Amino acid sequence: MNTAKIARAAGLAISASLVAGLATGPVAAQKAPMEKCYGVAKAGQNDCAAGPGTSCAGTSTRDYQGNAWKLVAKGSCEKISTPKGKGSLKPIDR
Repeated sequence: MNTAKIARAAGLAISASLVAGLATGPVAAQKAPMEKCYGVAKAGQNDCAAGPGTSCAGTSTRDYQGNAWKLVAKGSCEKISTPKGKGSLKPIDR
């Protein structure tokens, strides 16, 4: 094999590995650990069950409803500030 063919083959191999690496990036981000965070969802934007009077996603009736949750990155819930207070890992009375 001559030098030009070797260089071309190496270039193709590097390009293929870069593309493969980029393709797996978003998948890893999607699998980041998540947790339920109560009291941070806007009305109608909760992720699921929000207690009495609601059944699942999008059924909260008030902003920052204490029994409505959203999935957030693990470790970030209690750092989220709302006009009604911080997020909680457990349902709160609001």
